[in-house]
Amino acid sequence: MILTDTHCHLDHKKFDAVRAEVIQRAESAGVGRILIPGITLDSSRSAVKLAGSHPLLYAAIGVHPSDSLTWEDATPSALRELATHPKVVAVGEIGLDYYWDAAPHPHQIRVLREQLELAAELELPVVLHMREAKDALHGECAEDLLGILEDWTAGLISGKNPLAERPGVLHSFAGSLETAQQAICLNFFIGVTGPVTFENARRRQEIIAAIPVGCLLIETDAPYLAPHPHRGKRNEPSYVGLVAGKIAALHGVSIEEVARITTANANKLF
Repeated sequence: MILTDTHCHLDHKKFDAVRAEVIQRAESAGVGRILIPGITLDSSRSAVKLAGSHPLLYAAIGVHPSDSLTWEDATPSALRELATHPKVVAVGEIGLDYYWDAAPHPHQIRVLREQLELAAELELPVVLHMREAKDALHGECAEDLLGILEDWTAGLISGKNPLAERPGVLHSFAGSLETAQQAICLNFFIGVTGPVTFENARRRQEIIAAIPVGCLLIETDAPYLAPHPHRGKRNEPSYVGLVAGKIAALHGVSIEEVARITTANANKLF
């Protein structure tokens, strides 16, 4: 059984003293690939450097919406240069965050659009962050993001860009089923993280149960969002099997089937 952790901040300082052991535990748990996303230009550089150090690791490059005030005129060129590394397989973590509101919404949108343009140029899929104000199930953030993605994917189609068939993933999805379905209609995957395993996450479980496994990716978002029974502790990629196991239970299939399908999905996307 091969698992793929499609979102793990393995460059985080919480892993500095134990990174080699964490990677080894992931391999022992059947994890065949780990994607490390950037959240700033500097962390994107760190992700690329780390990805180059081990065959299990790959990188995404980008600027997170909560860090979008760090965006400068030279940032696109720097990201473009990083993208020449063979271990770079996506642009991310990019998107919109109306929960922390660390940057004005128009600025977040401008930076997102610029990074989507870069992804189209590089023909790299995007790893998208979306978080509503007050962690609402649906709101302005989803409306803005879906509108932007509809325009972007329409441009990919009209330009005959092959990325139209695999544009990206809505990472650590916490939105409504309707939002997920709209994204899936645009060929996006839906990323599932540890909170789906929480006993009090009934609504999230119902939404994930209603989405075909063929549209899902599994991820940890480590060191954050550790699944049950590790909730509240430092997360790590070896726990991604717990997410797969919960999806299997929700869909009434084996964990091996979930591992097979989600790994195939990850291979298609990245």
